[in-house]
Amino acid sequence: MLLEHKRDLSDRAKLIALKLFDNCNTRISTEIPLKERKPGVYHIHFDKPSLSNGLLRASIFGIDQIVACLAEVDGCGVNRRGSMGDTPLGWAARNGHEEVVKLLLDRDDIDPNKPGGDGETPLLLAICGGHEGAVKVLLERDDVNPNATDNEGRIPLWWAASKRHEKMVKMLLGKDDIDPNKSDNEGRTLLWLTARFGHEAVVKILLDRDDLDPNKSDNKGRTLLWLTARFGHEAVVKILLDRDDLDPNKSDNKGQTPLWSAARSGRPWVVKILLGRGDVDTNKRDNKGQTPLQCAIQYGHDGVIALLQPRASNTRDAA
Repeated sequence: MLLEHKRDLSDRAKLIALKLFDNCNTRISTEIPLKERKPGVYHIHFDKPSLSNGLLRASIFGIDQIVACLAEVDGCGVNRRGSMGDTPLGWAARNGHEEVVKLLLDRDDIDPNKPGGDGETPLLLAICGGHEGAVKVLLERDDVNPNATDNEGRIPLWWAASKRHEKMVKMLLGKDDIDPNKSDNEGRTLLWLTARFGHEAVVKILLDRDDLDPNKSDNKGRTLLWLTARFGHEAVVKILLDRDDLDPNKSDNKGQTPLWSAARSGRPWVVKILLGRGDVDTNKRDNKGQTPLQCAIQYGHDGVIALLQPRASNTRDAA
């Protein structure tokens, strides 16, 4: 039986609900869907002992009046994590229950940054769920850390950018203590991420900041320009090349430049854009001594060959 609730509860209904939600032995349901928007969503089993906390249950469903009652009780477990790893605040943020988020944040002993099982803070969970209101409520607190990472080293801003939540990106960038250059465990920044997937609008927002490094590379030495050239994101390549502080010849760990990367992938339009910038080195070799033209010849990219061959310093050697 699915649990349903109304926001306006009578005093008698509150008493019944309080007993129901705070009874460790009450079996509410063997399986209750937490989300209905997509297939393959979270399900929760309330007959598991570790999920018996009433505050946790009420926070999951966003029943603010029950949360308000239980949150006043000492030892209610306001920072306790359930078997799926999240705290009551984490669940409320994950599901976008703004009123519950506010109620929980009013407690003096609340830990607004306590992570879940995969290291996700309530702020990160609210962002991943696309809940702008909950994100705003959390960011209004000075003690919410906008740079707290999950287990993969990804900050909330990284997730907001990956999901193209432009408003949330702007909200996060409005925090004075935000670090837009912070990398994940693989050395990927949020700008790296947006450039990689061609999120043009988010790239523009990020590049408007003076403290963002457009030449920062990941653990493999790949820069933003290298990635956009590799995957053929022409619009983002143009945006990056308009910057005076960009190094268009910065190689990855294999000595491959952005031009080499575009040549290898067979991106003639990207190659043409790169060649339009006068300081691109068309003959720079990788660690194996191969030029972009030689690479294009090896893989049979005729359109790229036609663009690079007239610029080769030694056509015979290149062939």
